[in-house]
Amino acid sequence: MKTILTSISFLALLGSLSSCSNQAEQKKVELPAISATIGQTAGSNQGKYVTASGKIEAENSAMISTRLMGFVTDITVKTGQKVSQGQLLARISSNDLAAKKAQAEAGIAQANAGYNNARKDYERFEALFAQKSASQKELDDMSTRMEMAKAGLEAAKQMRNEVMAQFSYSNITAPFSGVITGTFMKKGDMANPGMPIISMEGASKLQAVVMVSESEILNIKNGMKADVTIKSTQKTIKGRVAEMSSSAQNTGGQYIVKINLDEPAQILSGMFVQAVFPIERSASAESATSMTLIPKEAIIEEGQLKGIYVLNDQNIALLRWVRLGKTYGNDVEVLSGLSENEKYVLKADGRLFNGVQIKAK
Repeated sequence: MKTILTSISFLALLGSLSSCSNQAEQKKVELPAISATIGQTAGSNQGKYVTASGKIEAENSAMISTRLMGFVTDITVKTGQKVSQGQLLARISSNDLAAKKAQAEAGIAQANAGYNNARKDYERFEALFAQKSASQKELDDMSTRMEMAKAGLEAAKQMRNEVMAQFSYSNITAPFSGVITGTFMKKGDMANPGMPIISMEGASKLQAVVMVSESEILNIKNGMKADVTIKSTQKTIKGRVAEMSSSAQNTGGQYIVKINLDEPAQILSGMFVQAVFPIERSASAESATSMTLIPKEAIIEEGQLKGIYVLNDQNIALLRWVRLGKTYGNDVEVLSGLSENEKYVLKADGRLFNGVQIKAK
């Protein structure tokens, strides 16, 4: 009797476990599908891009120095300060110029006195010549003396103008409106001609300045469109090529390309950027450089691994690890792990995991 009861209890336990297993399987099958935006890879029409790195620079920039040798008596601006064209930035000592100015003024007074005396002598001899009391030679000598005195007076005035011009060099002013980006001297330092004192950039217009390799520079044209991505913010700005360097002699085989930006707001000079130029390639070049691009938002990161949820024929999501290449604006190149015309999850409304059913939006 005891054996029969034990058997019945064992069978009841098996039935209970079987029931739990069936319920678990039923719950697994009944998981709701996740709504998601589906993307699909393509290969034949991609790869028409040239990328280049660089940074944001102001269209106008200047390293300001002085033409005088003297002590810095004042620096009136600070780094980051906005200034207007003609605003005083710094002063250089001009004590020696004051002495030169006084000397020039004295020279003018002396030359002016000599000229007035020579002019009066000429006028007297001119009257005597009219009365035939002076010879032609004497009149010519007085005329020459007057002209020499006049030239001496003009030379003295030009010397004063030179001194006054040097006075203007002692007051360093802003060549254009902009922002101070650096000050390299302080009060009491000795300034020499050509030595930078202040640097500034114009705040009105910023450009992306990038370096393009010699193998790709012939694909870039003036006026062509470009997508410029700010690396720190990952913001992409539209722009057009404004200038191109025709020589790489001093840039290590790289050609300078300047891009005018359509929306220069919220960017600062010096920020690093990546520019993407869409270009037209020949059929042979296109097939040789074809690539697979997907939006960066589709990438799943786990540590140093990068993956993407791909879809099978039943729209079941499966995580697949991939190897990535260069970034092109908001897209990234997939070097391996994805095939052409393969579907993947771009953006899902819920948490993704292996085996989840995906419902396309």
